Amino acid sequence: MASILQFQIQSDMRSAWHHLASSSIRSFNPSSLLLPRVAPPRRAFRSYSPSFLPSTSFSPDSKEPLVKLPEKPSICTADELHYVSLPNSNWRLALWRYNPPPQAPTRNHPLLLLSGVGTNAIGYDLSPGSSFARYMSGQGFDTWILEVRGAGLSVEGSNFEEIQQSANAVSEEMETVAKSAINGTPSGEKQLANVSAGLSDSNPSSLKEDLTGMATVWDESQLVTKLTETFMRLSERLSGFLSEGQLKMMSAKLFDQISKLLEDSQVSERFNEVRAKLSSLLETQQNSSIAGQIGDLSQRLVNIIEEGQRSVSPQFFDMQERLFSTIEDFQKQLDLIVKYDWDFDHYLEEDVPTAMEYIRGQTRPKDGKLLAIGHSMGGILLYAMLSRCGYEGKQPRLAAVVTLASSLDYTSSKSTLKLLLPLADPAQALNVPVVPLGALLSATYPLSTHPPYALAWLNNLISSDDMMHPELLKKLVLNNFCTIPAKLILQLTTAFREGGLCDRNGKFFYKDHIHKSNVPVLALAGDRDLICPPEAVEETVKLFPENLVTYKVCGEPQGPHYAHYDLVGGRLAVEQVYPCIIEFLIHHDS
Repeated sequence: MASILQFQIQSDMRSAWHHLASSSIRSFNPSSLLLPRVAPPRRAFRSYSPSFLPSTSFSPDSKEPLVKLPEKPSICTADELHYVSLPNSNWRLALWRYNPPPQAPTRNHPLLLLSGVGTNAIGYDLSPGSSFARYMSGQGFDTWILEVRGAGLSVEGSNFEEIQQSANAVSEEMETVAKSAINGTPSGEKQLANVSAGLSDSNPSSLKEDLTGMATVWDESQLVTKLTETFMRLSERLSGFLSEGQLKMMSAKLFDQISKLLEDSQVSERFNEVRAKLSSLLETQQNSSIAGQIGDLSQRLVNIIEEGQRSVSPQFFDMQERLFSTIEDFQKQLDLIVKYDWDFDHYLEEDVPTAMEYIRGQTRPKDGKLLAIGHSMGGILLYAMLSRCGYEGKQPRLAAVVTLASSLDYTSSKSTLKLLLPLADPAQALNVPVVPLGALLSATYPLSTHPPYALAWLNNLISSDDMMHPELLKKLVLNNFCTIPAKLILQLTTAFREGGLCDRNGKFFYKDHIHKSNVPVLALAGDRDLICPPEAVEETVKLFPENLVTYKVCGEPQGPHYAHYDLVGGRLAVEQVYPCIIEFLIHHDS
């Protein structure tokens, strides 16, 4: 039975991922990929502002660094919402802050919570009665949840007004889509359809075949301009976003799409000649001379296609419209590559350190250290930080670390994430710049919760039977997941290969240096976790010095059982998991 279930899971997941991986992005609206999230009722909590918290005031034209929004977007259920500027980027990372109540014990270190891949802060704060973040702050810890770039309420903006407007717009979009899902509107399916629609294949059999019609009048200047702009962007390597190898793949893809419009025609040979010259120029350092040659070749290319248009054959009917569409779709894909151009190492080297430094500045711990808890990829980030600091001989400035369902090496396990391996191809990272996980789960959720329950097995990847209230599970699925850059998946899939997770260059293996860490670690695993099984967690645990690591598998042979998210939001976690974490944190909070 287990093998049958495993086969069904692999088959269904492989089909879903193959559908996404085989499609390019066409009509794409980034805001449409933000998952529906239901805003829980507001609660009245007593907030406090320590004397060291700067009382910065803001105006729409303020150039000062943003510290805290005076008015939180309605989707944010934390006590405070802070934004921190990401160096060398227009991104502002969102930090949800939960202040300890006055009666709570005093703690020495603030607590940072890191979420999993493609998720936001909602998973740590599902409801007033099921909130990991509220529980931790109730125990006296000044608790912060980081939303990395591209997740949740993290936004791009250069001033206060832009950030406030963007945050409110994201919040409104979340609530609108959530209401649609609750009311039965298939908004998730529409989002997925918009995202997964492929670029036009320009199949000649689908062309209009009105032989008596006249060819569309060409607007030659517009075509030349569009082609020249596209080739110039490629020649600039998208301002450094593409490597030389990626540049060749992207330019070849555009040429192939144009070539399909000219298949079996008398002009295809001349097109190939121009293609070769353009390909050579795109690999040359750009200057004014190169720009002029690209413009001339674009003109020649349009002239060649125009000759085919004059033939008024079915094959070339509406050629201009199809060429315009091909170029525009390609440009949209280039925009996606630029917008979602980050991987695991960006989080590790930029997002997390920036957030930690900001939290230190706000809370001023005497020893400059933080406590940190990471779920799934959040825990992997903490492991990688300990490894990198150990290798460099630096202090990570962490008093203690708790990881929930995390590992640096999944090779010894039967993790269902191995189904992502078909996407572990640089060409796929360009062909499918993003994986719309949020839209995918939103669209498939009805099939997993209503008859005939075709995708009911998806629920077991998230939560074990009867471990999460149905409404909370629904909120988690519909509200917690976002869009994942393919480059991020590309790097994470190295955790399923020999040597485990490595950096983007494939030279630094994080598990090789984890033994050099001197930070105490509590590693928890769920006994029924199909995403990060206990054997995967143990694979990383055994690399630490024994006196620094504590390992525990949650769940009993006869039940209850813990799946991937039950460690955070399961109905029994507050009784069986949270106390273990609190005991560990208090012990190392001195």
